[in-house]
Amino acid sequence: MSAPRADGAVALVHRVPPEFLFLASASAQYTGAVVAVGLFDEIAPATVAWIRVLSAALILIAFSIPRGHAPWTRRDLVAAGMFGTATALMNLFFYLAIDRLPLGKGVTIEFIGPIAVAALATRTSRNLLALALATAGVFVLGGVEIGNEPLGLVFILIASLMWAGYIVLGSRVALGGRGVAGLGWGLVLGGLVITPVGIADAGAAFASARLVLLCCLVGMLSSAIGYGIDQATLRHIPVRRFSVMLALLPVTASVFGFLFLDQTPTGVDLLGMALVLTGVAIQEREVIERHPQEATNT
Repeated sequence: MSAPRADGAVALVHRVPPEFLFLASASAQYTGAVVAVGLFDEIAPATVAWIRVLSAALILIAFSIPRGHAPWTRRDLVAAGMFGTATALMNLFFYLAIDRLPLGKGVTIEFIGPIAVAALATRTSRNLLALALATAGVFVLGGVEIGNEPLGLVFILIASLMWAGYIVLGSRVALGGRGVAGLGWGLVLGGLVITPVGIADAGAAFASARLVLLCCLVGMLSSAIGYGIDQATLRHIPVRRFSVMLALLPVTASVFGFLFLDQTPTGVDLLGMALVLTGVAIQEREVIERHPQEATNT
């Protein structure tokens, strides 16, 4: 891909409403998650996460080569490394968790991290109401019996903490002007961090070309495409808006779990989704009224 074409693609992304980009990112991520869950019977979740991270890094670096960037500074490398480490650990613990918990409910509990980030950036009563409703929806959807899967709960809470780091650190990388190169090199460093646990079942994975290709497909969908879109979105909306938009993810995950993993939501689950969507709608109205430039992607 030539630089002019890449610039044209970036310009097109800038004109697309962030909500559309966000839904595209969520769809890519959870399509990848569905594929990953299907691999857990053949490969350890940690190994799937490891190959996902490294394959996505290679895809993103290859995509960024034609564009060219100024020389990396120490600050750039530290920011990318911290972001990549948080992202890789988020992926690792998320896969360890959804090997034990339903996809939709796992994502909802994990959403405690983004809720905390949004709460720190909240400054109005309407934003507080939006976050309160979204939080209520998260707790309604997250009806997992702690006694049944305590380890799954521990894993998803660690993933939640890393998700908060992904949002805050990802915003810095996105605004650093490196494009997907920052994401790609960050994932290389993150992949190295989780290598000691990810490599444990690598022999089983690399013994089959099919398994390796499926893991790489997960990396392309969930990380290269999903996180790449997130980076484009974070360059044009503030962290507070992005954090609340993330409340759509539990709903998206529940839909994908229902369609592809036979994880049927209950009436209580549907109530939680309604609360989440109401909170997002209130937040979006607040942004449009108080920050019209954010609503128009400027």
